[in-house]
Amino acid sequence: MCGGSVLPDDFTYSVMFKIVGDLGEVFHGEMVQGMGLKTGVVSDTVVGNSLMSMYGRFGCFDDSLKVFDEMPLRGVASWNALISGYLKANVDGGNDSLLFGYRLWDYVKAMQNDGFKLDAYTVSSLLSLCGGDDAEIDDCRENYSRGREFHTYIIRNGLDSSDILDSDVHLGCRLIDIYSKNGRVHVARRVFDRLKLKNVFTWTAVINGYVRCGEFDEASFLFREMQLRDGVGPNKVTLVAILPACSSAIGLTGVKQIHGFATRRELNQELSLCNALIDTYSKCGSLKYATQVFEHECTYKDAISWGTIICGYGLHGHGQHAVNLFDEMLQRGVKPDQAIVVGVLSACCISGLLNDATKIYDSLITIHQIKPTVEICACMVDMYGRLGKLNRALEFIKSMPVEPGPSIWGALSSAAALHGNIEMQELAYKSLIKIEAHNCSNYIALSNLHAASNRWDDVAEVRKDMRERGLKKLPGCSWISVNSGTHSFFVADKTHPCSELIYATVHRLVSTMKLTFCAPDFVYSSD
Repeated sequence: MCGGSVLPDDFTYSVMFKIVGDLGEVFHGEMVQGMGLKTGVVSDTVVGNSLMSMYGRFGCFDDSLKVFDEMPLRGVASWNALISGYLKANVDGGNDSLLFGYRLWDYVKAMQNDGFKLDAYTVSSLLSLCGGDDAEIDDCRENYSRGREFHTYIIRNGLDSSDILDSDVHLGCRLIDIYSKNGRVHVARRVFDRLKLKNVFTWTAVINGYVRCGEFDEASFLFREMQLRDGVGPNKVTLVAILPACSSAIGLTGVKQIHGFATRRELNQELSLCNALIDTYSKCGSLKYATQVFEHECTYKDAISWGTIICGYGLHGHGQHAVNLFDEMLQRGVKPDQAIVVGVLSACCISGLLNDATKIYDSLITIHQIKPTVEICACMVDMYGRLGKLNRALEFIKSMPVEPGPSIWGALSSAAALHGNIEMQELAYKSLIKIEAHNCSNYIALSNLHAASNRWDDVAEVRKDMRERGLKKLPGCSWISVNSGTHSFFVADKTHPCSELIYATVHRLVSTMKLTFCAPDFVYSSD
């Protein structure tokens, strides 16, 4: 085209910048920009916006800002391209500094001072900062508060009743994500119910919100409603979102149904879905199906695939197989990360493979350049403790390169209880109380330890400390899934409609157990 008599116009350049942003490299865009500068087309507002968006996609914010500063006329789309480019360059690049935040809101204020109101696209871009993942508690509260302010702005300015249904969906997904990440899934549900258009993305967002908050029954209900009531078919993201509910509520049959659906839709070889299926099958007790997915359907295996199947074998007590898979992974050139190391060390711990665990731990720094974390060190402490090497475990805690946390002392206390070492138990519980001063479980455990040794003065002291701190032990709860329904029970709970039948069955089982079980400390109480 450029070699002929027909010259590209502003529409051609705007389309070219979009194509380069989607498929090309940044130097291709610079070449197109150079040609546009010769003809003066780049000064056009639409072309400038497209050029800024292209630079924003590549994370080249300085180039995007230069184009913005040289534009003779700017519109809302120009400011949106600048703000989204700044977010892309900084958030995706891991820059969460205070300076970044101040500069971002300076751009937002400048946009308003220039006489432009924030539209649905602007708010949607800014809402991406208001999630609660991987943030400190204070940052989570601030982000959530800011998200609520944006929600108010959306309602006050009618952005939720816009005629552009796509913007309604996009804003809805953002708000659902923010509220569910902050534990307000009931508010997220209200946002979802008010949406004019519900597509696969909005359904996936609300299902994921319920799964994130542990409300698996409602997530499963919505997954069925999505298909039966609205006729919306799930995509691979939806399937990945609902699978965690299977290991807790739906069960193995539900996993097989989702797997079959994915196979019919030819989604079963998608990497993220394969990894989720491996994990869910393992947690549902079917290592056979997890292995089949890993070996036959997971055509490309990343570090998550290897780590998931290794954890699955460890969970089922096949520690040696997990170690063999770890060695095979290394031979194929996949570099282990901290999660994989924790998985294989946990597998060694369950199976008592001390030599393998020690070898893997020693190779972390020397070969893999991985710094030991609290989780990795907790696996080693648990390993030593289970094998009765309590003194060695304590020496490891004193010499390890990280500060011991609750998981470290928890592993030591469990091992000390297993092997009847009261002194080590007391040391572990007191250390836990120092770290978690408001966790009543640690006080209860220490109190019970003193009571078992008839140290009643110490029991009274611990109980007094609990009262002064206002700590109360929450009742224990267990649940079971029967015929697609989940039944939960508290300690001495008689609120279940079948409680009389349940307790009668328990009494019969206890009577049978007493006839065959003769341990002197076997005690049963129906209170």
